[in-house]
Amino acid sequence: APPSWDGVPSEPLTAIEQLCHVRDIEIDGYQLRIRRTLAETHPTLASIDTDALVRERAYARDEPARVLAAFHAARVQTLAMVSGLSEAQWARTAVFEGYGPLTLRSLIHYLCSHDQQHLAGLQWLLGKAEASRLG
Repeated sequence: APPSWDGVPSEPLTAIEQLCHVRDIEIDGYQLRIRRTLAETHPTLASIDTDALVRERAYARDEPARVLAAFHAARVQTLAMVSGLSEAQWARTAVFEGYGPLTLRSLIHYLCSHDQQHLAGLQWLLGKAEASRLG
């Protein structure tokens, strides 16, 4: 971990924690939210406590290759869930805790934004690691 998290564009998570977080939010967050938005009438979609997951699932001890493989499989499943949806399905509504009312299409935009946020966090960590070599 860097000596300071000032300026990090995502949650202050190590690289393996970032990967585990993205994997778990894909499965326990976005896939569940997509299913509920498609199946229920205007559901309330819970936010997920990142810090609790980091502790409970011992992210720091996970294996990067295993985490990336699980994320890849989950993303393939997510893409299959939304492939071929009708305009009416994309327009289905829900309330996302912390974000407010949205459509399924909005939810997918949030998913993409979440990916970019954590990619930026990983790039930030790489920058910190490289800079630390200068001593």
